[in-house]
Amino acid sequence: MAHYVDGYVIPVPKKSVNAYRREAQKAGKIWRDHGALEFRECVGDDLNVKMGLPFPRGIKIKPGETVIFSWIVYKSRAHRDSVNKKVMKDPRLLKMMDQPMPFDAKRMLYGGFKTIVEA
Repeated sequence: MAHYVDGYVIPVPKKSVNAYRREAQKAGKIWRDHGALEFRECVGDDLNVKMGLPFPRGIKIKPGETVIFSWIVYKSRAHRDSVNKKVMKDPRLLKMMDQPMPFDAKRMLYGGFKTIVEA
């Protein structure tokens, strides 16, 4: 069965990675509680690549920043829409959104993707 994936890339100050991780752990629990199949948050490790357009250059990181690459897996786009509707009303998430984010949300890259290969 082909799944549906929300993917995003975020520049995060290196000094804020631990704070981001703590918030992401809370968010992951919320998404999973409402039915997401997977919730992954990954911090850049090998970003000085020669092939293609490296994430740091593509997202235009500033000195002292790194890249977070993340995805959430759903059964389908309809399932994603249903899960996200519940997540956005969850008081735990609303409480998190009242606090300053450990990243610049205006520079976040985001989109929904249909899976074409699952190996």
